[in-house]
Amino acid sequence: MVRVGLTAQRLIQAGAELADEVGFEHVTVSELARRFDVKVASLYSHVKNSQDLKTRIALFALEELADLSADAVAGRAGKDALTAFANVYRDYAHQHPGRAAAARMRLDPETAAASAGVRHARMMRAILRGYDLAEPDETHAVRLLGSVFHGYAGLEGAGGFSHSAPDSEESWTRVLDALDALLRNWPARPTP
Repeated sequence: MVRVGLTAQRLIQAGAELADEVGFEHVTVSELARRFDVKVASLYSHVKNSQDLKTRIALFALEELADLSADAVAGRAGKDALTAFANVYRDYAHQHPGRAAAARMRLDPETAAASAGVRHARMMRAILRGYDLAEPDETHAVRLLGSVFHGYAGLEGAGGFSHSAPDSEESWTRVLDALDALLRNWPARPTP
């Protein structure tokens, strides 16, 4: 029997909140059942298992992050768009560390292709069009930006920059300046 008011949407939202509190790696169906004060079996009409729950949280986080990114970059171009996009990722990681981890979860190809991850890639490529990069350099740049955004936010969130000067905010600004300069002066491909 399904408990009144318990829906898949409500479970996923609660799972995302749980991820932010305890870490994405600690989210399980049994922990979520404790939060709702129900038996684990009550949740299986909404999610198959902990892996399914985590996948749905990842999809939720990707969608939420894509919506925030789209709002932030709307009407912007060049460095302004790059900075807005990067700040969304960093702010999201600060405010929602468990969801940010979920957004990096490896999804099977079919699930990934149907996820908001595709929107993230399109937005990043739209930003890069302002830097006039051709393939495969555009793909290299997407990978570079994703690595920097996620890596910086991860190190910052773990306290990696809290024990030295200058302040991490100042470094972040300089990192974005450096990325903009790099993208404007992308190195030519070596000739074979």
